[in-house]
Amino acid sequence: MCEYFVKADPIQYEQRSRTVRIRNVLTSIRLENMVWDILAEMAEDEGCTTNALIAQFHDEVLAHRGEVPNFASFLRVTSMRYLHRSLVAMEKRIEATQEAGASITVLPTVARVTARDADPKSLVAVGR
Repeated sequence: MCEYFVKADPIQYEQRSRTVRIRNVLTSIRLENMVWDILAEMAEDEGCTTNALIAQFHDEVLAHRGEVPNFASFLRVTSMRYLHRSLVAMEKRIEATQEAGASITVLPTVARVTARDADPKSLVAVGR
């Protein structure tokens, strides 16, 4: 099990800083490249830019909690929750498909895994 994680491309966990405008204030956020990739995918799903998504997250967590003590960690956890939600949705679609009597083919994975690979549509082909 550890071999899969140990062999991860170091570029994925290398940190990169980006400047983001939140409430008309420029701020720097330092996250791992893989987290930036996941946030970009989330933004694409929402039809906005990564910066706009981050600003929206900040405003919403501020409105909900009244403060944002560790925003970078919040973004990391948000990315993991997004991937987890995608996995659960895929599992439910597979289960519903099996209950409907359709066959399921899981497509082979590629050697280099990216955030895009977490998209359930890219992992499962459904047919009768």
